[in-house]
Amino acid sequence: MSSPRKILVTNALPYANGDIHLGHLVGYIQADIWVRYQRMRGNTVHYVCADDTHGTPVMLRAEKEGLTPEQLINRVHGEHSRDFRDFGVAFDNYHSTHSDENRWYAEDIYTRLRDGARLIDTRAIEQFYDPVKEMFLPDRFIKGECPKCGAADQYGDNCEACGAAYAPTELKNPYSAVSGAKPVLKTSEHYFFRLSDPKAVEFLRDWTQGTTPDGARRLQSEAANKMKEWLGEAGENKLSDWDISRDAPYFGFEIPGAPGKYFYVWLDAPIGYFASFKNLAARNADIDVAAFTEAGPAAATGTEMIHFIGKDILYFHALFWPAMLHFAGYRTPTQLCVNGFLTVDGAKMSKSRGTFITARSYTDQKLNPEWLRYYFAGKSNGTMEDVDLNLDDMIAKVNSDLVGKFVNIASRCAGFIAKRFDGKLAAHDEALPLDWNIDEVTAAFETRDYSRALRKIMEFADLANGYVNDNKPWELAKQEGQDARLHVVCTTAINIFKALTGLLKPVLPTLAGQVEAFLNIEPLTWNNLLAPLPAGHTINAYSHLMTRIERKQVDALLEANRESLAPATDTKPAAEAKDAKAKHSEQRHAQHQAHAAATEAASADEFEPFISIDDFGKIDLRIAKIVSAEHVEGAAKLLRLQLDIGEEKPRQVFAGIKSAYDPATLVGRLTVMVANLAPRKMKFGMSEGMVLAASDTTGDNPGLFILSPDAGAQPGMRVK
Repeated sequence: MSSPRKILVTNALPYANGDIHLGHLVGYIQADIWVRYQRMRGNTVHYVCADDTHGTPVMLRAEKEGLTPEQLINRVHGEHSRDFRDFGVAFDNYHSTHSDENRWYAEDIYTRLRDGARLIDTRAIEQFYDPVKEMFLPDRFIKGECPKCGAADQYGDNCEACGAAYAPTELKNPYSAVSGAKPVLKTSEHYFFRLSDPKAVEFLRDWTQGTTPDGARRLQSEAANKMKEWLGEAGENKLSDWDISRDAPYFGFEIPGAPGKYFYVWLDAPIGYFASFKNLAARNADIDVAAFTEAGPAAATGTEMIHFIGKDILYFHALFWPAMLHFAGYRTPTQLCVNGFLTVDGAKMSKSRGTFITARSYTDQKLNPEWLRYYFAGKSNGTMEDVDLNLDDMIAKVNSDLVGKFVNIASRCAGFIAKRFDGKLAAHDEALPLDWNIDEVTAAFETRDYSRALRKIMEFADLANGYVNDNKPWELAKQEGQDARLHVVCTTAINIFKALTGLLKPVLPTLAGQVEAFLNIEPLTWNNLLAPLPAGHTINAYSHLMTRIERKQVDALLEANRESLAPATDTKPAAEAKDAKAKHSEQRHAQHQAHAAATEAASADEFEPFISIDDFGKIDLRIAKIVSAEHVEGAAKLLRLQLDIGEEKPRQVFAGIKSAYDPATLVGRLTVMVANLAPRKMKFGMSEGMVLAASDTTGDNPGLFILSPDAGAQPGMRVK
C-alpha cells in the first residue's frame, strides 16, 4: 500500500475590492471537494488561501469610502471569510497578502532573482498616465479594443474574448477607466523580470508540458496547448519581459533599494500562497514549510503543491509564477487545476460587466449553499470548460437527485426503525450486498470529473430506490408476521443511504455531518462507507435533512441582484459609448445569424435571390484540414474543430454536425470553411469561422454532409 500523500492545496486569491459572487465560487467549491475527497482517502492536505490586497483598485476604493487601505482590506477579509464558511469552503488558513510573511517572501524571491539569477533589469518605459486623476494607470484601469481580435471594452493586460495577453500601450482607442479621459504617455523607470531570457523560455517550454510524479499532466490539455501557442515552437521566443514594478501612489510593498517603486500586485499575489502557509505553520509545529516550498526538500520528501485557479489567470500561473520560483530556488507547482468561468444562460458572470449574483445575497435569501455545491459539481468535468448556471435546471436537478432520490431513501424507512424497533438495526439483507464497484467514482473524484462521479452515484441511488419500491416497507408494516422482513428491508435501505452519504460527502459536507449524527456513527471515510452497520446498532431519531428548492426562492434571489444583473455603465463619454454599443450590437447580431445558420440543418423550398460577383467576392473560402475534433460538453449539436488553413496556428470552429459525424472520423480530412466570418464568443469558447455543409431535412436523403475538396487541394488554398 502506498504512503499517504502530503499535499499543499491553494485557491486563487480573491481580490480585496469587492464581494464574493457565484462566479468566484466555482473554483473554490471544486477545490474544496477535491480536498475533502483526499482527506477521506487518508491523505494529509493543507488547504490555504488569502485575500489579494495590493494595487491601485484597493487604494482608490478606500479613498472613495473615506478609509485607509488597511481598514478596507480588514473589513473585506471578514466578509470573504464569512462567505467561504457559508458555502462550506473550509480553508485551514485564510490570510492576507498585506502581511509580514508575504513581504518577507516577496523580498527574498526578488533578491534571489536580482542577485543570484541575474534576471532583473531596469529600463525607462512609456506608460499611460491619467491627466485628470494625475496618476499612472494600472493595466486594469485602461480599457480599449483588443490589438489581436479587435474586441471592444477590453482590459489593458489581457483580452477576455480571445485570451491574448499584451501591453496596455498596444490597446486601440484606449481610455481611463478611472476618469474616462484619454490617457497620455509618460516616461518612468521600471523593473523587469527577464521572462524572455532563453533559459527561462526553455525551462517553461519543458515545465508546461511536464507531468506530475504519478504521470498525470501538469496542465490540462487545453492549458498545455495554450502554452505552446504563447511560447511558440522550439527556437522561437514569443515571451516579453515582465514589468514587476509600479510607481507611487500605490498600495503595496516598496521594492528594496528603489524608493517610490512598488512590487506589482501580480508579483506578490501568488507569493501569498507561501505566506498563508507559513502563517498556518506558525500555529502548527507539525508543519515543515521548507518541505513544501524549497526545491530540494520538496523533491526529497515527495510533497505536492497544487493550485486551483481560473482560466483568466492562467498566463500568470503557468509562465510568470513557475519561472519566478524556479530561478529563485523555490519548488514549482506540481499541478495547475484550471477551471472555466461561470456563465448564466451562456453569458459570463462578471463583476466588471455588472452581471453577478453575490454569495451573500444567496444566503440572505435562505437558499441552501449545498444546493449550489451539488449543482456546480454536476457541471464540473475537470477541464477548462465554462460552467453554465441555469436556475431552472438547478431546481430540477436538486429536487430530483438530492430530495427525490437520495434523502427520500431515509425519509421512507427511518420512521419504521424508530417506531417499530426502538431505533435498533437488523442484519443487512444478504440478497443485496454492498459490493459496489466504486472505482469509477474514485477515479472521477481524483481527476476532478465530479460530473461523472455524481452520475454514477445517482445510478447507485436508483438501485436503492428500486429496492425500496420492490419491497414496499409501508405495505410490510401493515401485514401480519412481516415485522422481521420490514426490519431487514429498512435496515438495508439505511445502510445503502449511509454508503451514498459517504460517496457524496466531499460535495455535501454539511448534510453528511447531519447524516453521521442521525446514524450515530464516526465520520465516514472512503474505506468504511460500504461497510453495513452491525445488527443491534442504534440510530437516532430522524429529522428532515433537505427541502426542495421553490421557484419563489430563486425569484427572490434574482430580485435581490436585479441591479447587479443589469448592464454595466461604461465610463466612455456618452456619445462614444452609445455608438460603440450600437456597432457592437450589430456585429453580435450578424455573428449570431451566421452561426445559427452553421449549427442548424436548414432546408429551402426555393433558391435565394441573386447576388453579384462582388457580393460573392467578399466571402473568403479556404481549404481547411481538420487537425482535431472533439465533443463539446453540454452542447447537443456542436463539435469543436481545430482547422489548419495555412496560418501560424489552427483556428477553432464550433460546427453543428455532431448528429452526423463521429469526431474520430474527421481528423485529417480536408473541408471548406468561411475564413473571414467575424469571430463569435460562444459559451464554449471563441469560434473563428464556419465549416460549410450541405443538408436536406425534407427530401429523400436527410442529414448533414460537410464539403470535401478534390485530391491535391492544400490547407489555405482560396476557393473561388
